[in-house]
Amino acid sequence: MSHYAKIDEFNIVQEVIVAEYDQILSGAFGDPNTWIRTSRNTIMGQHISGGKPFRKNYAGAGYTWDPVRDAFIPPKPWASWVLNEETCHWEPPVPIPDEPGDWEWWEPTQSWITTDQAVELQSSWMGDE
Repeated sequence: MSHYAKIDEFNIVQEVIVAEYDQILSGAFGDPNTWIRTSRNTIMGQHISGGKPFRKNYAGAGYTWDPVRDAFIPPKPWASWVLNEETCHWEPPVPIPDEPGDWEWWEPTQSWITTDQAVELQSSWMGDE
């Protein structure tokens, strides 16, 4: 059995199922042309067990199927992030700091802030202070 991602007319993944190829071809799950095989062992262009990566990333609901890149691309997390063509994952314009801590991306300043700072900022925006 293999994993298959159902895509809509905009190439957005709607769901992922486990099925036999013959079941997909038979139309048991709808139009066979809307199902694209995916591998749960592939992430960011790497196979987790050292095998051959397949379609850059394991598909998930909301991912985009890109037939030109032969890749599943996750949803863009922030407007400022850019697609890494090798991994088909989104990367921030500023690398995450090397210092230990829990970091979160803060899009208004396009910078990394600590989780504590994020909580403070969100509280002040919501009038909790």
